[in-house]
Amino acid sequence: MELIWEKVKTVVKNNIPGHSYKMWIEPLEYSDAQDGNITITCPNLFSKRRVQENYRFLLESEFKNISGNTCTLDFSISDPRENKKRKNMDPSRSLTENIEKAEGHQKFLPQLRFQSPLGRLLRKDYTFDNFVVGNNNDFAYSAALSMASNRHSSQNSLFLLSKTGMGKSHLSQAVGHQILSSKPMERVYYITAEDFTNEMIHAFRHDSISRFKEKYRSNCDVLLLEDIHFLSGKERTQIELSLALDYLYENNKKIIFTSCCLPGDIPKLSEQLSSRLSCGLISNIEPPNFATRVRILQKKSKSRGIHIPDDVINYIADELSDNVRQLESGLIGIAAKSSLLGRQIDLELAKSVVQNITKRNKTITLSIIKKLVCQDFRISEKDIISRSRKQSIVVPRQISMYLARKYTQQPLQAIGKSFNRQHATAIHSIGIIDQEMKKSGPIKKQVEYLCKKLDDGNF
Repeated sequence: MELIWEKVKTVVKNNIPGHSYKMWIEPLEYSDAQDGNITITCPNLFSKRRVQENYRFLLESEFKNISGNTCTLDFSISDPRENKKRKNMDPSRSLTENIEKAEGHQKFLPQLRFQSPLGRLLRKDYTFDNFVVGNNNDFAYSAALSMASNRHSSQNSLFLLSKTGMGKSHLSQAVGHQILSSKPMERVYYITAEDFTNEMIHAFRHDSISRFKEKYRSNCDVLLLEDIHFLSGKERTQIELSLALDYLYENNKKIIFTSCCLPGDIPKLSEQLSSRLSCGLISNIEPPNFATRVRILQKKSKSRGIHIPDDVINYIADELSDNVRQLESGLIGIAAKSSLLGRQIDLELAKSVVQNITKRNKTITLSIIKKLVCQDFRISEKDIISRSRKQSIVVPRQISMYLARKYTQQPLQAIGKSFNRQHATAIHSIGIIDQEMKKSGPIKKQVEYLCKKLDDGNF
């Protein structure tokens, strides 16, 4: 049974983040087995409660898969003195009081803090080991790894810049994983700029702003802040973030920002915040070249257990050259179609999937989008590029820029110029429609209608 337990731990190790395994599963030990009840010992009371609440089902499931028999896990505390303390706990006391009573016997986690959730969960596959390094991202990779490994203590801030789908989120979360694997008690906050804004608004509405400020100014060791361009025009949020960053910088905390725009190119961004975003290292991630795209496909297909012939991989890498997310979409689409149709993956099947992905990018142009929107809103193309600020003109113009960003590969400068505007205006317009798409208003319905027309080729 001990051998089965070791196999269970090995399987679980491959299915949960490394720092979680090291913290909660690795210290567990097999103790006894009787009549389908397996006793597992935990190092302390904290560990027992955590494992029971979060990992019991996973462990029991793997026991059944490996041994072929259904079992029930019982968790005990390895230190007999701890068991004695637990028996003497007063049920009328709160959990915190009982834990404090047993504090003298907590060997592994003496400084465990009960704290609020630390933002979004890190994706377990977004690690440095799973990141494919090429000429397009080698500097960003080195900078992120250096920060995570604390090789250069003077480097505490990193700004990752790229278009969507290039891997900046992967690198940001990889830093979080790396730090937690070496220092499990570090307080790593992974959030988006939108999360930060919503959390601040909630704090104001519920009279808990002091707790919000303390969280980011005093109780944060590593801040991973995504999509910083979302803060365009949000003055109050910018002020609060600037103050929080001052505290973090003064205490040598680590901060990583990601964005599709340089700080200076984000419209309606305060000088105070822009200067703070720019004071660290700024690293750009470019689209991957052919060789890198091939290695990305090989690595992703291997991790998913999908066998893709070399000629198919080369075809995908040649056709889908925009970003990593597009590559992954092609890979998943080919695997899904192969599974559903019961066909082997070959070049013919790959072409049927890839052509659907590339079709719209090759046929939809700025001119087509402009014409479609003008027809739908019953305005002229002369109106949409005019200097008019009437809502009947501004909204179609903003929608056109949003669709141009979504359906074409044109840079923001080209999109803005096409509408007789600066690229900062294009960023602002796209951001406004992005927000409307999160609501259930008329603009969202209108955009969805236009998207369907473009997807169906009905233009």
